[in-house]
Amino acid sequence: MDEGRSRLRIFVALIAVVLGILFLRLGKLQIIERSDHTGKSTANAVRERRVQPPRGRFYDRNGVLLVENEPSFTLYVTPRYFDPTTIPLLSSLVMVPDSVIQQRFDLANKAPFQRSPLQPHITFEALSRVLEQRHNLPGVDYDISQKRRYLTDVRLTHALGYVREISETALEKHREEGYIRGDPFGQGGLELQYEQDVRGTPGSEFKMINIKGQVVADYLEGQENRAAQSGMDLTLTIDADLQAFAESLFVNKRGGVIAIDPSNGEVLAMHSAPDFDLEMFTERLDPAEWDSIRTHPDRPLFNRVTQSVLAPGSTFKPLVAMLALEQGVINRNSRYFCGGGHPIGRGNFFNCLAEHGSINVIEALEVSCNTFFFEMMNRIDVNSLNEIASRFGFGREPWLDIDSSSIERGLIPDSSYYNRIYGTVAERNRGLKVGWTQGNVMNLGVGQGEVNVSLLQLSRYIAAMANGGRLVTPHLVRGLIDPQTGEERIPAAPPSTQLEVNPVYLDIVKEGMKKVVHDHSWWLDIPGIPSMGKTGSAQNNRDEDNSWFIFAAPADNPKIAVAVLAENAGFGSNTAGPIGSFIAERYLKGTLELTPTRRDKLKTLMALNTITEINPGRGE
Repeated sequence: MDEGRSRLRIFVALIAVVLGILFLRLGKLQIIERSDHTGKSTANAVRERRVQPPRGRFYDRNGVLLVENEPSFTLYVTPRYFDPTTIPLLSSLVMVPDSVIQQRFDLANKAPFQRSPLQPHITFEALSRVLEQRHNLPGVDYDISQKRRYLTDVRLTHALGYVREISETALEKHREEGYIRGDPFGQGGLELQYEQDVRGTPGSEFKMINIKGQVVADYLEGQENRAAQSGMDLTLTIDADLQAFAESLFVNKRGGVIAIDPSNGEVLAMHSAPDFDLEMFTERLDPAEWDSIRTHPDRPLFNRVTQSVLAPGSTFKPLVAMLALEQGVINRNSRYFCGGGHPIGRGNFFNCLAEHGSINVIEALEVSCNTFFFEMMNRIDVNSLNEIASRFGFGREPWLDIDSSSIERGLIPDSSYYNRIYGTVAERNRGLKVGWTQGNVMNLGVGQGEVNVSLLQLSRYIAAMANGGRLVTPHLVRGLIDPQTGEERIPAAPPSTQLEVNPVYLDIVKEGMKKVVHDHSWWLDIPGIPSMGKTGSAQNNRDEDNSWFIFAAPADNPKIAVAVLAENAGFGSNTAGPIGSFIAERYLKGTLELTPTRRDKLKTLMALNTITEINPGRGE
């Protein structure tokens, strides 16, 4: 009996000890560790949604809205709650291949409890179909975000860039800046260059979710939510009307144009042709369509204003004239005889387009005499050409506020370059290399041979020739405006540089360039506005010559400087010249003054449908 009571007491004591331990543990959980477990419980029932801010809008210099935002729908998935067998159903609802959904799900499944983007830019109709089947799609929900909307006929493709979901490579690079998978990110152009400014600050919304990972209500009625902050708006230097007009002149052409304000470098218009429609990036990108653009033989992704570096032809002659005057090998009145070409020794002959007879530097610029400029480089050391060209911005990477990887520096050869490529005189004498000759150097006088420049560089060069020798910095953005406060910030850019040029020599060169458009290629002059320019035709190995033109007006107080390239279009005065003259006149006058003679001449020269379509309703 006593033994049984002892056992009972021991059993009761053990139960009491166990219960005491359980009560102590419960007390610790309920009182001491309550906040920790409450947070974990809340995290299991509350989801933080990222709210994408509206990207900054883009305006032209006159306040015309070019780019804004509109709603876009993105599907998200939380892999822990998602049934992969429903991928065929989901792909049929959003009309996307199973493989695309599967690939995105596999990527998201690396973090199964994390909500990740599954399909961006679905239509409202597709979203409606998904919501009708929501009971069969656990773990799937959606967000309303933003996508770009383009409001005018202006394309500005290569200047603007576009926006896509951030890539894995970019995400690794920018994760510390607050980016997560699914965030929009600028691709090229201004969208990339000013990404940190136009992006804005993401916000947060806290939502209650059910056991299927689907939103059922706001958490604490939205008291913990944080509003997104819009990105900075950009005021561009671009004139939308002029840009649209410039683009219309490049239909069915390859080439490009850039027009700048010679006083400050503001880019008034910039176009590379062919281009592509930025609207394609506002919806789901068709891989076949993108592949056709990426592999197109005319290379629409290639920015011919900043990336194409080619022989500039006769547009280089004003620089050679400046150098010859500086070096003292000629003066204003020095003459050289052109008999149709220039002998370069060993029976070789560099041809000219005509027999110009005895000619001075102003006349040589007017009629674009090759013989004269062959002789100038015959008298000048190649290193001197490299020096003055570098002064005017050639052979150096020009600055422009777009992605620097799309800007080329071109080439201005010097003796070290020729030695490296062709070999020194000693190597030639030993038969080790072919060596280089004076013919290589003379060819540079007419912008042929190893010299390569870009339209961007040419625009600075003609602006400097017109404005008295100040090398301006082209830029596309005037200011960044905070939409919340209205405060404006001026973006930083390298300052303009006053070149060391003799104004007397510069005036001589300008006089020759005035005569180019006023007397020689008279149809390129703007009626009532004295201007200056230089045409160029540069040989290439594939087709007809490339057509070049540089132009500034008014000549003595320039408001616009233009550089034009029309690939394989022949003489500069036939295609590039009229394009550049038209653009300058449109900017300065707002219209085109076309007399019957000038109308007929330009209709013949321009590869356009009709002049009337470009300038409707204007009189003679």
